[in-house]
Amino acid sequence: METNLAIATLAALAQTTRLETFRLLVRHEPDGVAAGALARLLDVPQNTMSAHLATLTRAGLVRSERQSRSIIYRADLDGLRNLMLFLLKDCCGGASELCAPLLAELTPCCVSLAKPC
Repeated sequence: METNLAIATLAALAQTTRLETFRLLVRHEPDGVAAGALARLLDVPQNTMSAHLATLTRAGLVRSERQSRSIIYRADLDGLRNLMLFLLKDCCGGASELCAPLLAELTPCCVSLAKPC
């Protein structure tokens, strides 16, 4: 991931509704959520939600797919993985034992969901 994309991705998440939207989409993987349902669940006007989803999509955190008359939004877990790898790539100057607590804390999340991260 390039630095400019990392900055755009972090900026996209640096707003309450967009962060809540992304977290909600992560919880609903792999099924996704229709745009209208997202707006209702987060109590946000549909046009406002549309703008937030566009920002998250440009940042590589959300993808969409048309299903009949609905647009289903999903978290782009590859985008999240790329951001995390960018942030941790040079973790602790190569001293892997210093990053071990972070990795240990992340692992139960993925194991408990029975999904690969």
